[in-house]
Amino acid sequence: MSLRFGYGTNGLTDLRLDDALRLLADLGYDGVGLTLDHMHLDPMAPELAARTQRVARLLADLGLGVTVETGARYVLDPRRKHGPSLLDPDPDGRAARTRLLITAVRVGADLGAHAVHCFSGITPAGTDTETAWKRLEEAMSPVLDAAEAAGVPLAVEPEPGHLVSDLAGFHQLRERLGDPGPLGLTLDIGHCQCLEPAPPADCVREAAPWLRHVQIEDMRRGVHEHLPFGDGEIDFPPVLDALAATGYQGLTVVELPRHSHAGPELARTSLDFLRTKGAPA
Repeated sequence: MSLRFGYGTNGLTDLRLDDALRLLADLGYDGVGLTLDHMHLDPMAPELAARTQRVARLLADLGLGVTVETGARYVLDPRRKHGPSLLDPDPDGRAARTRLLITAVRVGADLGAHAVHCFSGITPAGTDTETAWKRLEEAMSPVLDAAEAAGVPLAVEPEPGHLVSDLAGFHQLRERLGDPGPLGLTLDIGHCQCLEPAPPADCVREAAPWLRHVQIEDMRRGVHEHLPFGDGEIDFPPVLDALAATGYQGLTVVELPRHSHAGPELARTSLDFLRTKGAPA
């Protein structure tokens, strides 16, 4: 089965959204990982529904699939990276993040997204682990309800340094929530190289039943730094072969959020690399 490749707009922040989408279509991408942020379909600005409809029309015209990503650094608080999170000590802060994720689910449904991505957040200083897990369960429950109603999976990403940091953490969350139907997994291939005990290809096979979204980039063991392909340590052909063998039908999205200065060229070379490594479009 051929994989469907996308590129994340968080690596194209120097481009207007329309220009970014046209670029990806022209390069031959199958879709886009759309991060809701102030420069790209701002979820906090007025007339979101109308703006979403216009983006949906453009995606359809360009033949691009989409997943909605929610990793914008300062979309809620201009002074705190990724703050407030689902683990914030302030209940109002947690509620603000929950509302943003529910908004993202609605946007995802209107765009025809195959998944909406999110992550847990870092455990705040002075917060014990059990309290953090309880906050996460409570804050995510309304989002999962919205995802079920909208028919869009919520794909949680294990993020190094977060409460849910690895595949074991994802399974702990899944079990604590009672294995709800809308809950799936975002698997970041670089994160597997960074900290999982098993090789990335084995992580893909282990994650297959819950896989709803995939992010991909190069990375080195023990260093959480998203790198262009070839700059890290990952052996990609076994990873892509394993991913294709799972029957996964969503997007596999290149995730280079710190490389927007070279976004258009990296979008071109990244797709060339992925096609060369054994998963032609």
